[in-house]
Amino acid sequence: MPQHHADAPELRTLLLTDLSDSTALVESLGDGAAAELFRDHDRLVLELQQRWRGRLIDRSDGLLLLFERPLDGLGFALDYRRGLDALGHAHRTGPLLARAGLHVGEVLLWRNSDEAVSVGAKPVEVEGLAKPFTARLMHLARPGQILLSSVAEPLVRRAARELGERGEALQWRSHGRWHFKGVPQVQEVHEVGEPGLAPLRMPRGDGKARRDLPVWRRPLALAAEAVLVAGVAVGVWFMTRPEPAIAFSERDWVVLGDLRNLTGRSVLDDSLEQAFRISLEQSRHVNVLSDLKVQQTLRQMRLDPQEAELDRWVASHVAAREGARAVILPTVSEVGNNVQFSVEVIDPVTLDTVYSERATGAGLESVLDSIDKVTARLRGNLGEAMASIQQSSTPLPDATTSDLEAMRAYALAEIAMGRQRLDDARGLYGSAIRIDPKFARAHLGLASIAWALEETEVARRHVADAVRVRDTLTSRDRLQVDAWQAEVSPGGGSLVHWLTLARLYPDHFGAQSNASWYLLMEARFDEAATHAISAAAAQSPRRSYPLVHLARAYVALGRPDDAIQALEEAQQAGNAPSVLTRSEALLLLGRDGEAIALLEAVKAEESPIMWLHAQRTLASIALGQGDHERAVRLSERARAQAASMQPAVARHYALVDAIVRSAAGTRPSAAELSALERSFRTAMADREMPARYEDLFRYALLTYLAQQDGHAGLAAGWLRWLEPEAAGAKNRIVDKMLVVVRANQLRLEGRLEEAGEMLLPQMDGTELVQVRVVMREVERDRGNLEGVQAQQRWLDENQGRVLAEVAASQVMQVMNVVEAAPAAAAGTAESRRNARAGLARTLRPAGLTPCRGTARSCLPRS
Repeated sequence: MPQHHADAPELRTLLLTDLSDSTALVESLGDGAAAELFRDHDRLVLELQQRWRGRLIDRSDGLLLLFERPLDGLGFALDYRRGLDALGHAHRTGPLLARAGLHVGEVLLWRNSDEAVSVGAKPVEVEGLAKPFTARLMHLARPGQILLSSVAEPLVRRAARELGERGEALQWRSHGRWHFKGVPQVQEVHEVGEPGLAPLRMPRGDGKARRDLPVWRRPLALAAEAVLVAGVAVGVWFMTRPEPAIAFSERDWVVLGDLRNLTGRSVLDDSLEQAFRISLEQSRHVNVLSDLKVQQTLRQMRLDPQEAELDRWVASHVAAREGARAVILPTVSEVGNNVQFSVEVIDPVTLDTVYSERATGAGLESVLDSIDKVTARLRGNLGEAMASIQQSSTPLPDATTSDLEAMRAYALAEIAMGRQRLDDARGLYGSAIRIDPKFARAHLGLASIAWALEETEVARRHVADAVRVRDTLTSRDRLQVDAWQAEVSPGGGSLVHWLTLARLYPDHFGAQSNASWYLLMEARFDEAATHAISAAAAQSPRRSYPLVHLARAYVALGRPDDAIQALEEAQQAGNAPSVLTRSEALLLLGRDGEAIALLEAVKAEESPIMWLHAQRTLASIALGQGDHERAVRLSERARAQAASMQPAVARHYALVDAIVRSAAGTRPSAAELSALERSFRTAMADREMPARYEDLFRYALLTYLAQQDGHAGLAAGWLRWLEPEAAGAKNRIVDKMLVVVRANQLRLEGRLEEAGEMLLPQMDGTELVQVRVVMREVERDRGNLEGVQAQQRWLDENQGRVLAEVAASQVMQVMNVVEAAPAAAAGTAESRRNARAGLARTLRPAGLTPCRGTARSCLPRS
């Protein structure tokens, strides 16, 4: 029986949700696929519950949660809506939608007895009128709709400002007064949602809820009125019918046609088109199909992108192929002594002009201001509220540059970037900056190229230049500058910024792609896949890169066939570097010969970084085949080549070489390890070093290697230096590696219980592979054979994780695949060292992603 406590009613925010058509979903997917989907759903709920501080009372197809603050209930509901959308994409089920009702009211709470819970009762019971009322709201909602009570709406609306720009973008609608069965008073019902996700439609009533309508609006009265009104309306329509119009929905895509320059002044050709594009892209509601995507579509139409003119006819065909809602054709002309900028909005189906706008100014210097005026009016007529325009827009000359020559250079640089001509793009961005040193977008363009080429100091300088003019930028560009500032900082931590940008601007493909990469680094593979899918939308010009991220996530999740499929799609979409990820999938499938051939085909002269990573993976395979001499030879060759490259690359491959030699039985001496340790510590003496956290991670791994090779005294001294440095970095992957090293040191000191207690909290699904390895050794030292087998079973069942762990450019790849092998689980410490030096089976080694983030994938960030 439940234990009732005489607690007073408590005021709480209640959220009730129900997954639409869940039974049909299970029938269509089958039990196995449905179970996998619902496991992912439960992980989503747990993450959101922790993020928004919710208390989960009941869970099945629906959820009942309590929150202390109305804002937390709103945040959960909004993120749950987005999360379901991503789950649907990830599992290819089509849209996943839930009804949601949010109310604030008094409830009674009591805890059931342990006996009741043990036979299936819920730990906590909730009662009170607020609960069935919230259920009525939820049942009234359409799929995907979040309905609020009149009590919750003002509280939530006032608190929404704490969400920043996301809160400002929310859409609110009143759906009038409703009668709910069992509720005596008429209730006002409201809706809230994000642009493009909220239905914003009147709910459908049923036997439990009906609208409170005045007599004249009830069905019989309306029928009579309709007959009278219809005749009048038909006549009025013929006399006053307007021009045809396109009804735009949120975040519709448009195709920007070629600028018609009727002035004869060539300086306006590319610069004005780029300026107009930038001005349109300030909106969160209008997306312009990129130049690169247009070029890809033109090739599919068998037209030469260099020759084809994107006029009314061609642009409309592109729009039809890509699902764009409209074509926008800009024109610049001279009218007397003035310069006029005008646009036409074209319906791509009928090719009719449905709207036009123009602005005129004196002289060329007026053109950018005219673009702003035209764009502001255009955006208003495409469905964006004037208040939103005023809040989000920055005058174009401030947001970019007021110099037409600088804008032209930038426009040409963007074209070069789309074609992956990095040298040309670097020169053109540089020209734009020489003309206008405060041109923030050009500085970020140069930063992205430098970061991709491991020129970290150069990247940091250009980001600093962009930061200095941050206040002149649009809201969207300011967020991107903030993300880059974190990117080049010593402690990293850019994930939160990329996630913020991705959530506020879901069609910012660069943010989605970068978020997916850093989620991979943190071993949050399901989330990484979700963002990679968003970044790989058909409209994304560089969708091949997030498709490679998606493939890596699939490898980690043990889905190599899906990984291969994603890579095939990436190959069709572009030429993103995918050799290493493909080799991982092939190795996971047991197709080792194909993987080796693929890696051996990489040429040093074509891609030095990629070649280094290929040698590392080939060395891992050689270790697995027992060819230790070949493994060491490959590793030493990579180390020698890396020595002439960037210092960070040289340190990385010196460490990889030490790990390979240790695994091959020719362990480096204490003196060699100490020399390598000094090189890392010397580099990290620069506390402002960009991405310093990666060298801290490698230093932790070097300490771990010293422990494994019997140099516990050295490792203890290095650990004392590392701990305060890691605390200052405040980087999650460094913290995770530090736990591995600390726990292993405790194990070596015989403090087995402390070591085990330190490792257990790490085993949350995002742990490093080496957490399981050290726990296996702790259990062995305890004499717990079942514990050893349990950890080895996890390693055997998660070979995809062993392959796909990407922290610090997968510097742990060799150690992971060697230590995770069954041979490493056998016998005494000495026999385990011998086993690591002569593995009896082919290992399944992972490929190394060539670069950090989208930028470090050999392509600068969007």
